[in-house]
Amino acid sequence: SQIVKPEDQGKIKGRALAAMEQQTNRQMEQIQEQLEVLARQARHIKSRKEVSEKIYQATIQFEPLIGHTYYLYQKENDSHFLSLLSPQEWGRSLKHTFKAKVSLMADHTWDVLELADS
Repeated sequence: SQIVKPEDQGKIKGRALAAMEQQTNRQMEQIQEQLEVLARQARHIKSRKEVSEKIYQATIQFEPLIGHTYYLYQKENDSHFLSLLSPQEWGRSLKHTFKAKVSLMADHTWDVLELADS
């Protein structure tokens, strides 16, 4: 007959506890990564909304076309205007503050391609 040795209950529980901790820590890390992605997405949407609001309150002297790139500037009086010209195209004659490089999307929201450092 085969000899049956009793298992040390402390070792069994210790291994089970270690495995449980490893698994739950991995799951918590995955959730943390997902939260970070969602937070980045929320910041991006908030930025798009803020820029879009400024654009729709800005002076626009042309009809923006879907998929084209435009540039949002702020004047000294804090009003905004949308331009076809990039800051580089203005050169030294640029007297306004560049705020954002944007593109009009099909749903008439604005994709922020570049945001000026505030």
